[in-house]
Amino acid sequence: MITSPSSSALNLINSAQYKAADAAHTIATLPVAKDEVGSTNFNSKDILKPILSLKEAELESSAAVKILETEKETTGSLFDAMV
Repeated sequence: MITSPSSSALNLINSAQYKAADAAHTIATLPVAKDEVGSTNFNSKDILKPILSLKEAELESSAAVKILETEKETTGSLFDAMV
């Protein structure tokens, strides 16, 4: 199956958006540390995975933008060659 770079980039952006939203929700619903107002069930290890997911989503979004920019440059070069 042949897919265009732009559709691959859009899929990557959608995936990154979902991953970031899920990670943000996880972070927002974690209990807070004992010395803050809140639960004593806080474990600092619980926050590492969502933070890494946010960073991964950022990198995926950056990669998708680079794909779109490269496709734009390639298309422009093709049009220049045709003229």
